[in-house]
Amino acid sequence: MRKDRLRREALVYHAKPQPGKIKILPSKRYATQRDLALAYSPGVAEPCLEIEKDVNNAYKYTIKGNLVAVITNGTAVLGLGDIGPEAAKPVMEGKSLLFKIFADIDSIDIELNTKDIDKFVETVKTIAPTFGGINLEDIKAPEAFEIERRLKEELDIPVMHDDQHGTAIISAAALLNALELANKKIEEVRIVVNGAGAAAVSCTKLYKAFGARAENIVMLDSKGVIRQDNPDLSESKKEFATHRKIDTLEEAMKDADVFIGLSIADVVTPEMLLSMAANPIVFAMANPNPEIGYDLAIDTRKDIIMATGRSDHPNQVNNVLGFPFIFRGALDVRATKINEEMKMAAVVALAQLAKEPVPEQVNIAYGETRLTFGREYIIPKPFDPRLIATVPPAVAKAAMESGVAKGSIEDWEKYEEELLSRLGNDNKLVRLLHNRAKTEPKRIVFAEADHLDVLKAAQIAHDEGIAIPILLGNKEIILALKEEIEFDADVEIIDPKSAECDKVKNRYAELYWKMRKRKGTTLYDAQKKIRERNYFATMMVNEGDADGMITGYSRSYPSVLRPILEMVPRAVGIHKVATTNLMITERGPMFLADTAINIDPNGKELAKIAQMTAVTARLFGIEPVMAMLSYANFGSSDSESASKVREAVAYLHKYYPDILVDGELQSDFALNRDMLQSKFPFSKLAGNKVNTLIFPNLDAANITYKLMKELNKAESIGPIMMGLSKPVHILQLGASVDEMVNMTAVCVVDAQQKEKKQKSILGE
Repeated sequence: MRKDRLRREALVYHAKPQPGKIKILPSKRYATQRDLALAYSPGVAEPCLEIEKDVNNAYKYTIKGNLVAVITNGTAVLGLGDIGPEAAKPVMEGKSLLFKIFADIDSIDIELNTKDIDKFVETVKTIAPTFGGINLEDIKAPEAFEIERRLKEELDIPVMHDDQHGTAIISAAALLNALELANKKIEEVRIVVNGAGAAAVSCTKLYKAFGARAENIVMLDSKGVIRQDNPDLSESKKEFATHRKIDTLEEAMKDADVFIGLSIADVVTPEMLLSMAANPIVFAMANPNPEIGYDLAIDTRKDIIMATGRSDHPNQVNNVLGFPFIFRGALDVRATKINEEMKMAAVVALAQLAKEPVPEQVNIAYGETRLTFGREYIIPKPFDPRLIATVPPAVAKAAMESGVAKGSIEDWEKYEEELLSRLGNDNKLVRLLHNRAKTEPKRIVFAEADHLDVLKAAQIAHDEGIAIPILLGNKEIILALKEEIEFDADVEIIDPKSAECDKVKNRYAELYWKMRKRKGTTLYDAQKKIRERNYFATMMVNEGDADGMITGYSRSYPSVLRPILEMVPRAVGIHKVATTNLMITERGPMFLADTAINIDPNGKELAKIAQMTAVTARLFGIEPVMAMLSYANFGSSDSESASKVREAVAYLHKYYPDILVDGELQSDFALNRDMLQSKFPFSKLAGNKVNTLIFPNLDAANITYKLMKELNKAESIGPIMMGLSKPVHILQLGASVDEMVNMTAVCVVDAQQKEKKQKSILGE
C-alpha cells in the first residue's frame, strides 16, 4: 500500500501544479517598452555585433558561461536500464535541479533519440555553442567511454560523464582518508573492484592516478575475474586484467585491503569480509542496496572502514558532492575541459574538508554532538555549506595551473564570498531541519487530526520518519480519512470526548484544577475544558504522554494560545513567550520576530524577544546577525516607538554582548549592506549580512512576514514558539500540508533540544 501511495505521490509531484521540475525565468527587467527594446529589437543587435567580432564575448553578454546541458540517450538510466530518451527526461530534469540548488548553475536537459555514437557526438557538437559545459548522463558502456573521449577532444568547453567521474572523485577522496585512518599506503594496498562498467573503470583509473598499482588490482565483471589470459576482452577491460590465476570474488577478496563495489546487492558475504586483511576498507556502492549490508558488515568486522551509496549510513558516496562544484569551478575560469588535474584537485579538496572542524549547522542536521574525522566520517556530508567555497576554487586553480583556463581569478577571497552568496533560496535549511528530526523522532500529538490536511501532514511525518504521530480527534472521522488517503500505519488515535478516555480525562482534569483552582476554576470547569482537544493535548505534553504538540490549523491563534499559556510553564528566566518565523528567501534564511503574540512590547520585552530569537537561530545552526527595526535610524527620532527600540539595543549590548545586534534601523538600511556601510559605518552591523529582524510591534512583524510569503513566494516556517518549557507549537490558521510538516520537524527538533538540556541539568 505504501509503495502504491509513493507511486501516486511521485506522479502528482511531477505533474502538478505544472508538469516537470524546472522552468526558465527572466534575469533582467522587462516591465517597460524601453526594457523590451533593450532585451530584443533593436537593442539586442549590439551584443550580437560584439559577439560577431569575438565569439568569446558570448560569455560576457549571454547566459552561456553559467549554462550546462545535461545530455543522455536514455540507455542506462539509474537502475531502470535502457528506457529511452523520453522516459529518461524526469531524471535529467532532476539533475538540472541539483545543478541549480547546489551550485547555482543554470541547466537544461537534452534527450537524444539515437544509440549511434557518431550521431550522438555530431548532435552534441552542433548544439555546443549554446552551452558553457556538457554533463553526459546515463549512457551505457562501452559507448559512454567513446562518446566522452571524442567530445572532450573535439569541443573547447568542459565535458564530463558524471556516472563515470562523479563516483570516482567522491570515492577517491573517501579512499585517501580511509587509507590514512587504516595506516596503509595506496601504492601497497590490494584492491578488488567488483564491476566493470563506466563508473568502475573511471574509479580504478583515478585510484591509479593517485598511486594504486595495476598489479595490485583485481577487477570483476558479471562473468568473474577479468584475466589477462582471456582473449575476448574489450579495450576498456584489458587495462585492468590481472595476471593472477583466480576466477571468483571469493578468491579475490582473500587478503585484500580494499573492496570497491559498483555491481549488485548482496554479492559479498561475511566470510569474504573475514578473509580480508586487517583494517579492511569496503565501499559497497550498489544502489539502492549495497553489495553487503552496512550493519552486517560492521558486525562482522569491528576494524572495517565502510562506505555505501545510502544516506542512512555513515560515509555516503554521493555524486552531489562533486559534479555541481566541479562544473562551478570549471565555468568560472572558462575551462576548455575537465582534465585529470582538475578531478584530482577536487578529490584532494574533498578529502581535506573532511578533516576540518565541522560547522555546527552540519552537526545539527545530522543529530551529532560533534562530527570529527574518523571511521564514520571520511567524506563531507552533502549538506555541508562549505562545499561550494572549497571545491570550486580548487578546481579553478587546477584549471589555471594546467593551462586549460581561458579566464582567471585574481582575488580568491572575493571569489569564495561570491560562491557563498550563491547559496540563496534553495531550501537547504528545510532539508537540514527534516534530516535532524529524523535522527531521533519524537511522539507528536496532532490536536486536529480529524481534518484531512492535518492527517496528511501526520502521514508524511510518519512515512518520512520525522515524527511518531499521535492522532487526536473524532476517532470515526480519523479512521475514515485514514482509509481515504491510505494511511495504513498503526498509529495511536485518541478521542478526548469518548468514554474510553474517561480515566485519562479525570486524571488530567484533576491536574488542571490543581493548577488553576486559585484562579477561579472549579473541578467541574476543569472536567469540561479537558474534553477540548487543545487542553487535552497540552496536558499530554505536560505529563510526558507526548513529546510535543502541533495545533492551530482550524482555530484562531488567540483561542489556541490560551490553554497553552494557562498550562505550560515558561522556560527558566522567561516571563513572556514570543514567536519567530523562519523565512526561506532569495537572500538566504531570515528570522522575523515577534510575529504572533506580543502586540506592543516595551524595550526590555523587545530585548528578551531578540535574545530568544538568537537562541532559536542557533538551534538551526545559524549565527544571528540581528537588526532591531524602526521607522528611524540611530536616534533620528525621540518618539516612544523609536526610543523603546533604542532601549532594547542598549540592554542587549550590556547583558548579551555575544549577540551581534544593532539599531534602531530602517529595514532598507538593515538589508542593504552598501547603504549601511556608507551612511552608518560605525554600526556593529556594518559589513555583515543581516539574517534576523526584530520588529517594534506585532502589526509590523505579522504584516511583513505575510507579505513576504504571498508577494515574494518566500517559504515560511512558523510561527515558532519561544520561551515555553515544553515543545508546543501553533500553526497559522489554514496552514498548508507542507507548512505543517515543516512545523512538525521544528517541534521534534525542539523536543530533542529540550530533552538534551534537561539531561545536561540532571547530569545524565
